[in-house]
Amino acid sequence: MNKTQETEEENIRLPLPKKNKNEMFAIADKLMGGSRINAICADGKSRMARIPGKMRRIRVRTGDLLIIKPWEIQNEKSDVVYRYRRTQSITLSRKKFLPDIIDVF
Repeated sequence: MNKTQETEEENIRLPLPKKNKNEMFAIADKLMGGSRINAICADGKSRMARIPGKMRRIRVRTGDLLIIKPWEIQNEKSDVVYRYRRTQSITLSRKKFLPDIIDVF
């Protein structure tokens, strides 16, 4: 590898979960209809996640990597903040950003 290829790989910018906003990684487990999915989260819990209005154009499939934000009142429910594409998920896995419990890429 030459110098420019190394710097291009280091400068890959992807949105990451913001810990101060209580966001975390999750994997879409089961589609439930009505813009709801069942997600397995980084903390080991299974939560019902809804896709808010601004993200309904984005298709979420089983096995997709997501950023979710659990609700403050009902911790077993959450909102989807971002959906990663397949190549982005593989990049995060190679750079060791994903927790072991959901690292299936």
